[in-house]
Amino acid sequence: MPDPAVPPTPPVPLTALLAREDLGLRQLAGPPAEDVVLHWVHTSEMADPYPYLLGGELLLSAGVHIPETADPATSYFDDYVARITAAGGAALGFGVAPVHDTVPEALVAACAAHGLPLLEVPPRTTFSGVARAVWQLMAQARLAELRRVTEAQQSLAAAASRPDPVASVLRRLAQRLGGWAVLYGPEGAEIARAGREPGSEVRGALTRLGQVVRPADGPGERPAPAPASATDTVAGSHLAAYALGAGHGFVLGVAEPERAAGDHTIASAAAVLLSLLTGEQQSGTGAARSSALVRLLLGAPPEEVAPLLGDGPWTVVHARPDGDDTPEPLAASALGAALGSALVDPAGDVVRVLVPAGRTPAPLPGWTLGVSAAVAPHDWPAADTQAARALARARATRTPLLRHAPRPALADLVPPGEAAAHARTLLAPVTAHPALTETLRTWLSLHGSWDRTAVALSVHRNTVRQRVTRCATLLETDLDDPDVRMELWFALRHV
Repeated sequence: MPDPAVPPTPPVPLTALLAREDLGLRQLAGPPAEDVVLHWVHTSEMADPYPYLLGGELLLSAGVHIPETADPATSYFDDYVARITAAGGAALGFGVAPVHDTVPEALVAACAAHGLPLLEVPPRTTFSGVARAVWQLMAQARLAELRRVTEAQQSLAAAASRPDPVASVLRRLAQRLGGWAVLYGPEGAEIARAGREPGSEVRGALTRLGQVVRPADGPGERPAPAPASATDTVAGSHLAAYALGAGHGFVLGVAEPERAAGDHTIASAAAVLLSLLTGEQQSGTGAARSSALVRLLLGAPPEEVAPLLGDGPWTVVHARPDGDDTPEPLAASALGAALGSALVDPAGDVVRVLVPAGRTPAPLPGWTLGVSAAVAPHDWPAADTQAARALARARATRTPLLRHAPRPALADLVPPGEAAAHARTLLAPVTAHPALTETLRTWLSLHGSWDRTAVALSVHRNTVRQRVTRCATLLETDLDDPDVRMELWFALRHV
């Protein structure tokens, strides 16, 4: 870990300062500039600058403090450089004007002996100009760090809305840090991991570091005091462990070959997202949902329990992940969070979400969505049907999001009771077979496309042909006739 006395400023590579042609600085002694970073600039003519240094500074001096009796035979220069090194000074800049025409050879030798970078500051360059250059480089470094952190946070948030949110967040974190990221469960086992796996020594050390931040009393109990994060360095790898805030014993571990500015902030953002993905809802909102569920089970009508869930009206969203994978519970929770609702039902291969109408669903990467019209609570079942049909059409047409959009039509001129009676009579031969009814409905909605209907229903196109042919036989009608199709579509809307 870095010395806590070092000023909390963005480190500036010494190479960047030497590259400034307007300064004309030249290194005379010390280790390669590539290995040196600066945290601040301080000017002092004290013979012992130790009390005035925090560590990490570029100390500037014109040599006013050097006595006339100082020469290579004395220990003055060696003592002076030793005190700077002991204080944690990063480098020494020596101005060759107005006191000295050249840098004393004894000073060069002392800096070389103590491994302190020594810079020659030419007469045309003022110390304030050097300080201003360092501040400018710090501002640029801070801006670059903020930009990197912001882009990483946006990237992690997008990953959290994917169908596999935990794995996606870990992959994105490992990519951003150029290392390895792992999620440990309450018992310390690796639940998920991403990135280039380190050696067994580093892996074992990271597992042990995770124990440092894990509450000692385990999940479900009052946790013992433990740090929120811990760091270590093993075999050249920088390790960090973060306790996830849900309090259930999950820990995020990170191993990276180099620790750059902003890495801690990026990893902390990932820890927050993973806390939301792995934690249970224990808030008052969760209690309200539980209360609403109990009341529904005990016979209360939806319109009475809806106020416990939030302001209406409501829309129902049906979602399926791209591909044929069944969404995991964590993926369903992440989807609900992205849609702004915790009312999520991961039923089979379709996730259903009840969303307040004020939160307009938008397309989400990795998902296909069907959205119902905004309805009152007593119309939730109808909205569920609308969302299911919208999802089927969205998948068939390869549209990321499709909304049910009711509009006035000629069919609205017929009283609902009469329309329903006509539909029951007309469709009686097929309504006894739900698969035939749904196939006919989907096939008509997709303009008679066999392929799209097959995709929407997840069946083979030959199955669609057989079912539609069976419908035509039972109904004793010609389904190629547009008038027949129109009448059947009208009737299907009322069954």
